[in-house]
Amino acid sequence: MLFWFGLFNLAVAAVCLILMPFEETQILGVNRWLKPFKFYSSVGIMILTMAWLLYYLNNPKKIKIFSWLMVITMFFENGLIIAQAIRKTTSHFNATSSLNGIMFSLMGMLIVIFTITVIFACISFFRQKQFSIPSAYVWGIRLGLLFFIIFSLEGGLMVGLLKHTVGGPDGGAGLPVVNWSTEYGDLRIAHFIGIHSLQVLPLFGNYFAKTKKQTIIFSVVYFLLAMAFFLQAMKGIPLFF
Repeated sequence: MLFWFGLFNLAVAAVCLILMPFEETQILGVNRWLKPFKFYSSVGIMILTMAWLLYYLNNPKKIKIFSWLMVITMFFENGLIIAQAIRKTTSHFNATSSLNGIMFSLMGMLIVIFTITVIFACISFFRQKQFSIPSAYVWGIRLGLLFFIIFSLEGGLMVGLLKHTVGGPDGGAGLPVVNWSTEYGDLRIAHFIGIHSLQVLPLFGNYFAKTKKQTIIFSVVYFLLAMAFFLQAMKGIPLFF
């Protein structure tokens, strides 16, 4: 189920990419299909990753529950994002009308449910003692999930600020594709690096680490790197200063 839902998200992302050259409407200075493209791509990769990782849990019932909750929450989360793009308005931090406020609140509720689901999945990996894979790989999965959760929670800070830019307004000059601010601090950088620990750490644990200790050391360095970008953003400093 996660496999097919992951492909569905990537297919929608491809449609958004195709629409971009024919679109003149901009939202916060960028093509209105860019944000749906980024979110559907990101969710597609994340869901496929979850399909890969959950395979190693020994409890089929838990896997089924986690899978359904992930599919339902992300289907409606991304659905609200693309709906707002169709309406030619922003999705995140949008309280300009009752409808926009309700949609943003729904997105927040869906993310909370999704995050709680991932927390329980992470706990399941830490509690399970028997695996058919090396311990270096297991710890890559465990820490990848843990860091993914931590930097997902950074989204709560952005909600509190009602923006992702520190030191200036959202929508200024940004890097190509990712649109990270080139003028001010941008919380999305640490968020991006942190949540992709979900892929980086298990891959390192499987293909490069020889021992659990190597995986843990690499993971700590990766975490500190993401935290450095977070602190840089909080000081209002752009990526390339």
